[in-house]
Amino acid sequence: MILEGFPVGSMEANCYIIGCPETKEAAVVDPGAEGGRILRRLEQLELKCRYIILTHGHIDHIGALGQVREATGARVLIHRDDAHMLTSSGSNLSLYMGLSVTYPPADRLLEDGDTISIGKLTLRVIHTPGHTPGGICLEAGDSLITGDTLFAGSVGRSDFPGGNHQQLIQSIKEKLLVYPPETRVLPGHGPSSTIGDEARYNPFLNDRW
Repeated sequence: MILEGFPVGSMEANCYIIGCPETKEAAVVDPGAEGGRILRRLEQLELKCRYIILTHGHIDHIGALGQVREATGARVLIHRDDAHMLTSSGSNLSLYMGLSVTYPPADRLLEDGDTISIGKLTLRVIHTPGHTPGGICLEAGDSLITGDTLFAGSVGRSDFPGGNHQQLIQSIKEKLLVYPPETRVLPGHGPSSTIGDEARYNPFLNDRW
């Protein structure tokens, strides 16, 4: 599996490229900004983007969606409960940044437990509401792409419209911390971690704090 990430844009949201080394099919996860850079990296890796997968619908994770979609013809996937964020600048928060970013509806609406095939690879969708109602994580081999649900040493904000802190913590504990301790955590912002380190050291998840 080809799996690499890099921060994009002023908010440094992590964009991930997942590719099948045999078929050269790929998915881009959270093209938040710098669409040209994302497209160049796909070209360098000799990958064909089939899907654009959004962990949630906030502007810092969807800002370059239109550019990548137009250049690749990829299908756009988002959880059903965040689908409206693509078509509403208020819901995706771009309006509050002095922008008015909207896109056509997604091509596929995801549900918890869905699978996404990329060549010979299979990703599994984990619905983890709390940061947004339709926030998801992706199981990719021995890694979890966690969007703005779980960070290294922290968790996602829950003070935006649709956020719920109790629901967020429940999502993490019941759906993510059940993975083996060595599972890599690849978050939507900041450095990577492991499930074991987050279970042990993350102050938001440790009942002793």
